Amino acid sequence: MTRKAELEAVCAAIGQAGKGITACDEGPGTIGMRFENVGVTNTEENRRAYRQMLFETPGANKYLSAAILDPETLYQKSTTNGKLFPEVLSELGIVPGVKPHLKVYALPGQSGATVMQGLDSLAVRLQEYKDAGCKFAKWRSPLEIDLATGQPSELTIETNMKDLARYALICQDVGLVPIVEPDISLKGDHDLETAVRVNVKVQSMLFKSMLDHGVYMEGALLKSNMVNPGKKCKTNYTVDELAIANLQVFRRCFPTAMVSANFLSGGQSLEDAAARLDAINKHKSAKDPWNLSFSWSAALQMPLFELCRGKTELPLKEMGDLYIAELEKAGAAALGQYSRNGKEGDHSAK
Repeated sequence: MTRKAELEAVCAAIGQAGKGITACDEGPGTIGMRFENVGVTNTEENRRAYRQMLFETPGANKYLSAAILDPETLYQKSTTNGKLFPEVLSELGIVPGVKPHLKVYALPGQSGATVMQGLDSLAVRLQEYKDAGCKFAKWRSPLEIDLATGQPSELTIETNMKDLARYALICQDVGLVPIVEPDISLKGDHDLETAVRVNVKVQSMLFKSMLDHGVYMEGALLKSNMVNPGKKCKTNYTVDELAIANLQVFRRCFPTAMVSANFLSGGQSLEDAAARLDAINKHKSAKDPWNLSFSWSAALQMPLFELCRGKTELPLKEMGDLYIAELEKAGAAALGQYSRNGKEGDHSAK
């Protein structure tokens, strides 16, 4: 099989209808804060046991096509069979991948806007992760809409999107599928029309940069924010208006060569994220060829952590039961078959 065919095969495996990605790539410090917030001690064993539950809960692989791992998790083993987690995932039919980027730093003169570190040493690290069993990698470029400071500026957008393109090219050179993640925050008070305009600007720069760099588009995937007004926006929008806005952005920018977009949750509750993903899929038409699914972290995990409050040990069975119920909602939304309650997914003025 040629390199391009290998990349396409991984994209097809991740982009299966009705399945999505569990994003559990938080570093030890980030997941540690989530643990400590509910009274769980942040030890490597607790992190390992928790992630084993995310992978091995019976039935999870019915809804999961892939898992994004922190590098620490690549070298941890399942207590079920003593195998390393990338092998465990592969045997379950879940494609293992990794988060290879490092930390963000502020761009000088850009009102706090940031860019991600890690390109210089990327190829060496990616080869190590591929040798450990990974099939893809994910790189996140966080952005915020702040009309008062003119962000994201042309410089902020261009710097971040060209870095994503360089990352994608390095991934494919090593033999890994790149997932590119432009992440426009829900922070702010901007309206939906502004969100559409900025998302179009960001994604058009991303895909042009990928093409300019020679990225094989059929061998890459998108993980983007859902197009939403800022959390403090004073205008009400229905879930259907949000869905149409998301499809407008994709129809204007998203190459048909790329088979799947897996939305991040980005501070949305599971119910809002599911209702919005469901509405997007319900509004899809024959001219929208992509698989549109989920790649959620906090939306799935935060309710699981709440089950830990007041307990001395991780309630893994209870967490696994809730996790499956959550994945059922996510899987249904990825097919446009989620039944929302009340005003789930609507944006209500705060």
